[in-house]
Amino acid sequence: MSGAKTKLDRVVIRFAGDSGDGMQLTGDRFTAETAALGNDLSTLPNFPAEIRAPQGTLPGVSSFQVHFADHDVLTPGDAPDVLVAMNPAALKANLSDLPRGATIIADKDEFSARKLSKVGYATNPLEDGSLESWHVHTVPLTSMTVEALASFTTLTRQEKERAKNMFALGLLSWMYSRPTEGTRAFLQGKFGSKHEILAANLAALDAGWNYGETTEDFASAYEIGPAPMRPGTYRNITGNTALAYGLVAGAHRAGLQIVLGSYPITPASDILHTLSGLKRYGVMTLQAEDEIAGIGIALGAAFGGKLGVTSTSGPGLALKSETIGLAVSLELPLVVIDVQRGGPSTGLPTKTEQADLLQAMFGRNGEAPVPIVAPSSPADCFDAALEAVRIATTYRTPVILLSDGYLANGAEPWQLPAITDLPDLRVTFADGPNGTDAKGGPVFSPYLRDPQTLARPWAIPGTPGLEHRIGGIEKADVTGDISYDPDNHERMTQLRQAKVDGITVPDMEVDDPSGSARILVLGWGSTYGPIAAAARAARANGLPVATAHLRHLNPMPANTGAVLRSYDRVLIPEMNAGQLALLIRAKFLVDAQSYARVRGLPFTTAELLEAITALAP
Repeated sequence: MSGAKTKLDRVVIRFAGDSGDGMQLTGDRFTAETAALGNDLSTLPNFPAEIRAPQGTLPGVSSFQVHFADHDVLTPGDAPDVLVAMNPAALKANLSDLPRGATIIADKDEFSARKLSKVGYATNPLEDGSLESWHVHTVPLTSMTVEALASFTTLTRQEKERAKNMFALGLLSWMYSRPTEGTRAFLQGKFGSKHEILAANLAALDAGWNYGETTEDFASAYEIGPAPMRPGTYRNITGNTALAYGLVAGAHRAGLQIVLGSYPITPASDILHTLSGLKRYGVMTLQAEDEIAGIGIALGAAFGGKLGVTSTSGPGLALKSETIGLAVSLELPLVVIDVQRGGPSTGLPTKTEQADLLQAMFGRNGEAPVPIVAPSSPADCFDAALEAVRIATTYRTPVILLSDGYLANGAEPWQLPAITDLPDLRVTFADGPNGTDAKGGPVFSPYLRDPQTLARPWAIPGTPGLEHRIGGIEKADVTGDISYDPDNHERMTQLRQAKVDGITVPDMEVDDPSGSARILVLGWGSTYGPIAAAARAARANGLPVATAHLRHLNPMPANTGAVLRSYDRVLIPEMNAGQLALLIRAKFLVDAQSYARVRGLPFTTAELLEAITALAP
């Protein structure tokens, strides 16, 4: 079968199986090899919330979708061109997403009567003609894997069957001309001390490749050329990893040590995992007993002159609200990362959502304004983390960074920046008295503000002459003494708000190639890719449309109102019930139209194209 290859410009593949079938690992390895080839790509991992859902059931299905191309990729793809179904549950759970004419590769060994009945199939769909609209390849993945590992006599049949994901990876790697060297190195690192397991996985990988090479079932292999990219060094990166690296880079540029106080919570836990492996770069991580302790550690570290960071998801952000308010009152730098997920309460812990915006804006008692930054893609999480560090340290304020599950677990190529290109964030600590008392003697005034930023001095405890009060009770302006004076409270409230309002953020940029668009699609966070893809499709259909995206949600760019008022219609797609639309309508008195979905999944290009088209005059 070696020889002919069919050239494609893009493809979307979804690996799906039981949560114990290794679909996330398979997808991750396929993605890594794809990135190494220079394709642009975007991924969508999708897995159950249960640690171990019942085997072979619909709730237990885990999938990993990757969209790769020889051109700019904006989304993980609306629907797969290829579905790899490891069992009947995987087929049934994903078939409705599969367009007619797409390819199905199914492990026919798993389609037994018992497993079919477990998901409600009365007959075998691989044999009853119900899949005639698709190109179906029935491959005995399980038995072929076991056969390929027949010489591994110390392994049980169950242990051999676990390697079938490597067989599937080898087959798909052959089909789409992916290398396997990176996967071999990965397996060596993972199983290096378990020689039999390592050899079995490598043998299964080779068996899958060889099956593709020799079988007559597949007409040809496929080839997708590299995408044009700026020269540089690239790596594949997830949003959570990019956030962690951005925090370390920001701390380095600020000359500070990071102290992360965090409690594990899906889907933010990988930030803690990644930072805990970077101790050699001056990173200190403490896994706290709960969310409140986590942020208390971070705020205490900030008081001690460190870069205090805490990471969580929506339910944890609610628990941290009192300490965020304390940080507002103390006016200390603190970075709070909220990787949003479906709610309310426990909700959909492994699914994505954007429903914490109003909580980030207003979810504290009293007037407690906090800057909010939202990354737009997995790679952009690095730059957003740097920006959060800049704002927190420059303006002495807690900052909330709103990522989400789609960005956290999704991946894309990221160009490594040069350290010298990163912003200079060096921090100056107070080193002596900054005023005089009534008798003319030197005194330290902890709330004497910088005239440009309104930031108060950052004084490290133990510095002689800089003793001052801290705590949540209102402080007197300048002196920091406890104050119950009504006029002082109003002044301090206004100063804290003015500090946030005065944060320097770039103007909103508008993408309007024709210059004649009357429709503006405004997004924030992870809606960037689907909005851009839908706008590209609308323009191809002859409908001029402009797009703009908010990274800074508080304060918003100074030109936001002017941009919004320059268009006849404004559409705001959000993965919530319309929270940004509510803020935009209230703040700018613009009749923005909300397109709100809360399905736990990112938008598709098709649905946003339909929403944009419906607004056309």
